[in-house]
Amino acid sequence: MMTVTDQPLSDAILDATKQAIERWGVQRLTINDVCDTANVSRATLYRAFPGGKEVLLEALRVRETETFFTTLRAHAEGETSLEDTIVRCMVVATTELRSDQHLALMLAAEPNEVLSQLTVQGMPRIVRVATAYLMPLLRPHLSRDEAEELVEVLARMVISYFLAPSRQYDFGNESQARAFVRAHVLHESIKQGARQ
Repeated sequence: MMTVTDQPLSDAILDATKQAIERWGVQRLTINDVCDTANVSRATLYRAFPGGKEVLLEALRVRETETFFTTLRAHAEGETSLEDTIVRCMVVATTELRSDQHLALMLAAEPNEVLSQLTVQGMPRIVRVATAYLMPLLRPHLSRDEAEELVEVLARMVISYFLAPSRQYDFGNESQARAFVRAHVLHESIKQGARQ
């Protein structure tokens, strides 16, 4: 089990993993590649991440997902209305996805792996983390069940529109995201709840 003092080492190994993936790809990545990139021994890596490559990749996915939603929440925390909160989340999430160079490299090099992590295989994790980070922003406006449903729908929509952009709505553009939210997300019962 890692201690607090191990965090800088763990972060350095995860950073090296990310660099090694960009160079060799997930399928060809080896523990030796990560050790060489991080300049650590195999024993050091296995002490930090017992279980090897799969544990290391999972830790990287968890860290990247948490970093993404920490950024998203920080940008949306000041919003006071439900509509503004949803729009800010959509715009920031889309902007972050588009500007992620690692993600762009991986989509080009290993699209099947990335698509799996953003959809079928990774979607439960994404929704779970999104719910944990975004629920406090939505709860003043919605019941727990409504907020959970909205988080899942938003996560799926943003990822879908990121992977297959629409000519009609650009979620990176605030006015277009707002038009989408007004037309397709905020049905009358949510609008009424948000006004109260």
